[in-house]
Amino acid sequence: MGKQWIAILDYGSQYTQLIARRIREMEVYSEIIRCDTTAEELKKNPPAGIILSGGPNSVFEDSAPTVDTAIFSMGLPVLGICYGMQLMSHKLGGKVVPGTEREYGKMPIEIMPGNPLFEGIPSTITVWMSHGDRVEAIPGSFERGAVSATCPFAAMYDNAKRFYALQFHPEVVHTQFGTDILRNYVFGICNCVADWKLSSWVEDTVAKMKAQVGDDEVVLGLSGGVDSSVTAVLLNKAIGKRLHCIFVDNGLLRYHEAEQVEEMFHKNLGLDLTVVHAAERFYEALKGLDNPEDKRKTIGKLFIDVFAEEARRFRHCRYLAQGTIYPDVIESRSPRKGPSQTIKSHHNVGGLPPDLKFELVEPLKELFKDEVRGVGRVLGMADELLDRQPFPGPGLGVRILGEVTAEKVRLLQQADLRVQEEIRKLPDYKTIWQTFAVLLPVKSVGVMGDQRTYEYTCAIRSVNSIDAMTADWTRIPYDVLARMSNRIINEVRGINRVVYDISSKPPSTIEWE
Repeated sequence: MGKQWIAILDYGSQYTQLIARRIREMEVYSEIIRCDTTAEELKKNPPAGIILSGGPNSVFEDSAPTVDTAIFSMGLPVLGICYGMQLMSHKLGGKVVPGTEREYGKMPIEIMPGNPLFEGIPSTITVWMSHGDRVEAIPGSFERGAVSATCPFAAMYDNAKRFYALQFHPEVVHTQFGTDILRNYVFGICNCVADWKLSSWVEDTVAKMKAQVGDDEVVLGLSGGVDSSVTAVLLNKAIGKRLHCIFVDNGLLRYHEAEQVEEMFHKNLGLDLTVVHAAERFYEALKGLDNPEDKRKTIGKLFIDVFAEEARRFRHCRYLAQGTIYPDVIESRSPRKGPSQTIKSHHNVGGLPPDLKFELVEPLKELFKDEVRGVGRVLGMADELLDRQPFPGPGLGVRILGEVTAEKVRLLQQADLRVQEEIRKLPDYKTIWQTFAVLLPVKSVGVMGDQRTYEYTCAIRSVNSIDAMTADWTRIPYDVLARMSNRIINEVRGINRVVYDISSKPPSTIEWE
């Protein structure tokens, strides 16, 4: 990390990662830590400022996460956001009450003068609220910073102690001037210096991996996606031929993906790569399964079994590398991070058999997807690889709703291929986070020529996002959607209807399962 950093105590908000992301965009290092981190622990490497994140709890709950009040005596600037504001008020002598009206969504607020957090911000802005409880009385030394129609204290502050709090979320794109508010905190209040660069991060990380691995060898489960690919190139830079990559073709990949991965990594980059063809084993294991979590867990367990069988060949490997990134951590609920709620199971190489006692190497676990791409560019990797859209670990298994079969995989591969070919023609293709096809367990009547058809329905999903924590559906031009639909229906026998998904995250997820 740089000389200065911002500590973010995680109280479980799905937006917590966005706070860290916004601050890193300012080239200031920020790290999310457990909400029960003590002042004594923080003193070992004092941050320039502390942020208390939002969260789903009420301060009145017996099990509600709390804060070490000694943090308020460290002399550091503290910013409370949403639940963080309520907790700050509750602990410092204010009064928090259950809200008579829940505020959720865009709300206008009126800003009072005197708060450096709002320096250069208009007096009336629209912000993103997401709370039930509210602060009814602020602690004695605080002043009102902003007000909304139903929230008497939309912000509060104590300049002398450098304590600040917001009832809204400045980190989300829906809040006007949200980034400016955070910038005022980071630079104006915490006096940080923009000294965190990805080029320096690469040098530091390569050095750390060299020190961690020493003269030992590393095995890596390569998926061909951005995360594992950047991990592979980073490790190759650090330890060279002592890295052994294993690619499991589970039969749930995009069209011809296994061949492309082998071409790219073995032939072009010269990495030691083993390709395991295991499609039939996965199809057999998925027979009769239609529950999303059951499918994810079955795919994940079999992946581990197949990977373990191959990994046993590398008897001298002491380390296992994974392309784990920040959003994986938040959505899989890492206990070391905080109380964030589980959304869905993620697919990685955890739970290996006892005879494979690997130590983990996870160089990307504190990076967001666009930061991973930035690291790849520092390493000189091709845009063709780095600009690949995210692809779920369970692959098409979670894009085929209901039971997965080889025939359904074939249908979806062909439909998705046409979606990919058309979306790549858009001039702003690189700004789209993800576009893909989903095969629905729904058949409907259609007509082709003079023949009645009764075939599957395909959904197209496309979203814009920064780091997958929130996402909005892409406004694809109608003529492009028309071409996708026409090509799928006319060229993929077995699908006779195409629909477009216009739901955002939240409340929906990006993947359908």
